[in-house]
Amino acid sequence: MLDSGKTEDALLEVTNIEVIYNHVILVLKGVSLHLAKGGITALLGGNGAGKTTTLKAISNLLHSERGEVTKGSIRYRGRPVQGLDPAAMVKSGVIQVMEGRHCFEHLTVEENLLTGAYTRHAGRSEIEADLEKVYAYFPRLKERRKSQAGYTSGGEQQMCAIGRALMSKPETILLDEPSMGLAPQLVEEIFGIVKDLNEREGVSFLLAEQNTNVALRFAHYGYILESGRVVMDGPAAELRENPDVKEFYLGVSDEGRKSFRDVRSYRRRKRWLS
Repeated sequence: MLDSGKTEDALLEVTNIEVIYNHVILVLKGVSLHLAKGGITALLGGNGAGKTTTLKAISNLLHSERGEVTKGSIRYRGRPVQGLDPAAMVKSGVIQVMEGRHCFEHLTVEENLLTGAYTRHAGRSEIEADLEKVYAYFPRLKERRKSQAGYTSGGEQQMCAIGRALMSKPETILLDEPSMGLAPQLVEEIFGIVKDLNEREGVSFLLAEQNTNVALRFAHYGYILESGRVVMDGPAAELRENPDVKEFYLGVSDEGRKSFRDVRSYRRRKRWLS
């Protein structure tokens, strides 16, 4: 049994869940993880490892894709949440930022941000204050606030998607592949903002990411998924220094950087799967 970290301060607890699509395809095979209150937890692994499915199981977005959690439990603040619809999850403080940004392309940036406050019962002055706070974290969005979202850059759309999530006043954000398709400089900027939101606003993050190097620099704890299973977990600083993680996921070993062919062949001899 893998050590999943301390659970007494867990905000989110996922315990031994299995997910099946179309009543046939088993995607997650006993995944367990914990997200500490005020923490940044990284869910790592290659394409098809089960990261996005894990996030959608938590936010209850599986049903639209004919998926369901068939075993295990998901608890938020100690309460089971599997029966809640996605809107109820948002009201409880959990919101997912989908892979690929998914902005409303025909709306302006500011209109996109305001849709994030739709589930709240807040006055105009409070929403305007929250909007200005989003602009303080994302000054580029303020510059482009009247622009149609579909005509902004990929980085600006990612900022817009995160800003829209912030407008719902979340306690926890499930962030799916924030670095996908972005230049390295923008990736650093996005992750820096995630760190600021975590430290200044107390927002907890569970982020699914293929860019292991960047994710482990900003996260506090990490889980590595392969083929729908957690194969390793631990504090991010320890995972960064783990020789298996360095060689297979970061492409670096004690002998130096490996070629892609060397890294691929390493799959057959990883110690955690032996």
